[in-house]
Amino acid sequence: VSNEIFSLPTINCLLRPPVFLLVGVPGLETVQHWIAVPLCSMYILAVLGNCLVLFVIRTEPSLHEPMYLFLAVLAITDLVLATSTVPQMLSVFWQGPRKIDFNACLTQMFFIHAFSSMESGILVAMAIDRYVAICNPLRHTDILNIAMVAKLSLMVFLRGIVLITPFSLLLIRLPFCQTYIIPHSYCEHMAVVKLACADTVVNMAYGLAVAILVAGLDSMTIALSYVMILRAVFGLPSGQARVKALSTCASHVCVILVFYIPGLFSFLAHRFGRSVPNHVHILLANLYLLLPPTLNPVVYGVKTKQIRTRMSRLFYRRRT
Repeated sequence: VSNEIFSLPTINCLLRPPVFLLVGVPGLETVQHWIAVPLCSMYILAVLGNCLVLFVIRTEPSLHEPMYLFLAVLAITDLVLATSTVPQMLSVFWQGPRKIDFNACLTQMFFIHAFSSMESGILVAMAIDRYVAICNPLRHTDILNIAMVAKLSLMVFLRGIVLITPFSLLLIRLPFCQTYIIPHSYCEHMAVVKLACADTVVNMAYGLAVAILVAGLDSMTIALSYVMILRAVFGLPSGQARVKALSTCASHVCVILVFYIPGLFSFLAHRFGRSVPNHVHILLANLYLLLPPTLNPVVYGVKTKQIRTRMSRLFYRRRT
């Protein structure tokens, strides 16, 4: 994509440029329509899978327990996260560079980062649920009742809003005067910050601080909860009881790995991988947003007996 064709006027610096231009994956323009095919398939699976999980939990009274209520919140978060980015991404891949309004770009950026933070927070809440269920099983439903689940979910939601709102507030004070082309398939925070023709140290420092706070604090909390879970499990008298207790955590551990590992690779490549080609950064970022929403329903559908049984009943009734 040539700057001569797609650059907007650059005579004056503007605090709020009318539009940005999303170009997709620079260097892979000729194959972007092929890249879109697996991404579109993943998006369809993510929407169908998470909607199915929500339907099963909603219609099955036996699943109205803390673990599954948190899973429902996770499914909603995944749906919002995927839907706020993928349609725009696919439009760029299939139709070429697309203009996006300045305010729409900031809104998309807010949803991406806020709901990523919320997803991390929900994984922490689910780790706490596993800790209470294994270490204090007799009081599990008393400690984590529906009201407590709602409070924890609300806290996670508010944390995402409070932490990510400054991204937009810090951006609107910056002038943009060199180019309005975003070398990305969606409005990612750092991709937009790099377009500004002013000192962006505050923006970059705050973005790094939020990443460390969310990923660092959340992963430490999850790790601590599992250390205490393992202590309790290995204190059980029989091996069968230990295996049964650990099996209840298998789905959650898989979901944690699906969320944090791609995110870690994307973060490290973006911050420190100066020799990594730009298209690799962008492809990693796209996968980071799509992998968890796509795989989470599959993991819980396969690993969780109650959900697997309910899904089997649902499809069996429809076939008969």
